Amino acid sequence: MSQIVTRQANRYLYRQVADIIRDMQHNGTLKVGDRIPSLRQLADTLNISVPTVKQAYEELERIGLVISRPKSGYFLSGRQVQGAVPRKPKLAARALPVSRQQLIEEIHGAVHTPGTLPFGICNPVAALPSNKALARTMRRVMSMAGEQAIGYGAFAGFEPLRRQLAYRYLQMGMQVDPAQIVITNGAQEALTISLKMLAKPGDVIAVESPCYFGILELIESLGMLVYEIPVCSQKGLSLQDIEQAVSQHPIKACVFSTTITNPMGSVLDEASKEALVELLESKGIGLIEDDVYGDLYFGDKRGLPAQIYSTRGLVLSCSSFSKTAAPSYRVGWLLAPNFSAQGARLKRALSCSASLLNQWTLSEYIGSGEYDRYLKQLRQVLHTNKERMSAKVQQHFVPGTRLSNPGGGAVLWLELPRKLDGSLLFRQALNAGISLMPGTLFAASDKYRHCIRLSYGLPWNDKVEAGIVRLGELSRG
Repeated sequence: MSQIVTRQANRYLYRQVADIIRDMQHNGTLKVGDRIPSLRQLADTLNISVPTVKQAYEELERIGLVISRPKSGYFLSGRQVQGAVPRKPKLAARALPVSRQQLIEEIHGAVHTPGTLPFGICNPVAALPSNKALARTMRRVMSMAGEQAIGYGAFAGFEPLRRQLAYRYLQMGMQVDPAQIVITNGAQEALTISLKMLAKPGDVIAVESPCYFGILELIESLGMLVYEIPVCSQKGLSLQDIEQAVSQHPIKACVFSTTITNPMGSVLDEASKEALVELLESKGIGLIEDDVYGDLYFGDKRGLPAQIYSTRGLVLSCSSFSKTAAPSYRVGWLLAPNFSAQGARLKRALSCSASLLNQWTLSEYIGSGEYDRYLKQLRQVLHTNKERMSAKVQQHFVPGTRLSNPGGGAVLWLELPRKLDGSLLFRQALNAGISLMPGTLFAASDKYRHCIRLSYGLPWNDKVEAGIVRLGELSRG
């Protein structure tokens, strides 16, 4: 270490300890995501008391340089000073038709170009691949299933998997009948079924703004209109905005990510979530919640699905294993107790049934306890990646860049200075072998033209860091 504590009257010991950690960061001894010395280790090294080291670490934690993780220790964070966060847009003046399908097709194809650094693809599982454990589980399932492995499954889903899901809801305090759960081909099909049950072409659907572009494309394909409700990057949706929206516009249903939003990564607190459900159900408005990121939280505990606060049965919960286990398995589900029979009929009409082999494998994976152990590790990796990417963006991007501080998930939302064009940066990045998502995809209007979304759901290495540095150079012109 480059400096040793001294017992001078004008220099508190804990501040000297804090300076040592800062010095280790500046000279590269510690990097974002690294574990810093334990309380006992540093106390012994410096010949000072453990409480003194703890006071220093708590001070560093307060300013965001250090983060503590229960039973794991202290780690260097990427947010010593919280940068400016994205500004909350104004409430929309009117509902809009959506015309994003062609743009999505063009960008989606480019983003998936082989060999590009995939900051444009939100695939959290890539940060800690689960393929070996799932392959092992699938081999065991195939030996048990015999000829059943290549057959059709039940229309509403593999019953053991539905029971596993019901038990997971029970752990969150929700009493769920497995028969009320419909297994779907990913969350997108669950969202499709939900919209078809609650609305018809021409109806107005309220969405978050910015909003996941897949939801916008779905609404467009169903011939519906969107009304955009702004999301605060720190607090999520505003109940006041929603009250104004439903009182002034003929909103038929809402599609919200009530646990962790995409692309902002904001988390709605439980009191606001409960008030939201109460407000919408009092107006007879259905809430379709997209809960695919709920298990990828960075806080102390998982946010509760909005479904738990429903008293009239107007909340329909949609989720999947695409972000937490295996995107290619395409296994999602719909929980809508008052609509389960209708949902099962629509599921049967749309795609008959989901893959039996994939459902069976996931059921065994969950039942073994391996899935929950994997999720815990995945959350830690994603959180570290978030801190690393945030630090690099703050260091290398054009001055004036604002970035989100997500409470979970796998993406950062960047608001660049308004003179910049995210679509132009997208094309420049592709020429440099890097993909990203331009902000224009995340609204029916062009209000996010100067924004981009970056994914940190990928294995972290020197190439990733170099890619962020290169993007920063491109943003500076």
